[in-house]
Amino acid sequence: MREVIFDTETTGLDPKTGDRMVEIGCIEMVGRVETGRTFHAYFNPDRDMPVEAERVHGLSAAFLATKPRFAELVDELLEFLGDSNLVAHNAGFDFGFLNNELELVGRTPISMDRMVDTVAIARKRHPGAKLSLDALCTRYGIDRSHRVKHGALLDAELLAQVYVELTGGRQIGLGLADAPADTPAITALTPNAPWHRPSADKPRREPRPHVASPEELERHAAFIAEIKGAIWAS
Repeated sequence: MREVIFDTETTGLDPKTGDRMVEIGCIEMVGRVETGRTFHAYFNPDRDMPVEAERVHGLSAAFLATKPRFAELVDELLEFLGDSNLVAHNAGFDFGFLNNELELVGRTPISMDRMVDTVAIARKRHPGAKLSLDALCTRYGIDRSHRVKHGALLDAELLAQVYVELTGGRQIGLGLADAPADTPAITALTPNAPWHRPSADKPRREPRPHVASPEELERHAAFIAEIKGAIWAS
């Protein structure tokens, strides 16, 4: 199953009052395993950057003024998102800003049915505990020492690790892909199983017997007899 973990940075807290998305970072996962494919972009919001927001993510209006506008990258972003479920921390916030940008350029908003909120998952797994991304990284021993300020791609990378832990832990990644439909199920270890078949480029050796022969027992007894005070002879 393909999923996209994503995070956004914005000019404020509410797109309905004119706040805009200025950064998005996306991580592709298949079967809860990161594939290495990512999407990351900064956007020119065509407005100022409040001091409070800049303190959080460090993105200044001067820096963003040289970046493309959302409309210039929307097709590339939507192609990356595809029809996969979208995972975010406090996902309603990120969905709100993403859909606001889509509406501003005349695109169809993404259905909330595709939303997976890791805060809601964490609340069920750890009721009463702190649910911030930092707190969950600490709980699961995920290194965030390189996180000086918020950044969409960095936070998405951390969230991908948290998401795996919230949904079963790293062992779930052992099944990297679904088996093809025509793959026979193996229900028992048999001589015909692939791991029991001799390699074509190596000679086949008969199995070695694990019971000592009379000759071996005789040689062993002679050896022990030569040891003074051998405990085996008592």
